[in-house]
Amino acid sequence: MSEIKNLVDQMRSKIKESGQPGDGNKAKKEKTLAVKEVNPKSNAPPEVPDILQTIRDYDNTNHKSLVHARFDSKTLQTMNQLKLAAGIDVTRLVAFAVDHLLQLHPELKTIIKQFFQKLDE
Repeated sequence: MSEIKNLVDQMRSKIKESGQPGDGNKAKKEKTLAVKEVNPKSNAPPEVPDILQTIRDYDNTNHKSLVHARFDSKTLQTMNQLKLAAGIDVTRLVAFAVDHLLQLHPELKTIIKQFFQKLDE
């Protein structure tokens, strides 16, 4: 027990020699509590690209059909990362992409119609 008291006394004397125990900590805290100038532009949320907003606005709530599609691992990883980064579900992304493809290339619909017309003949 006396050994512990001696160690405590030694510690106290070292602390007194080095100054007040809180002085060093206060200086460190003052450095970390310094107010940083903030540019108002840096606080603004990042601008959302139009394509992301268009995909988010795409309504697939009444889509009831299910399609099983296969993707290469790199594309799948990108789609999953997009889900995490932008909050866009993979199902919504694929539905939007197919719908957008068919709108941009109406000749695909024409090819399909011609195929079925030939079957009816």
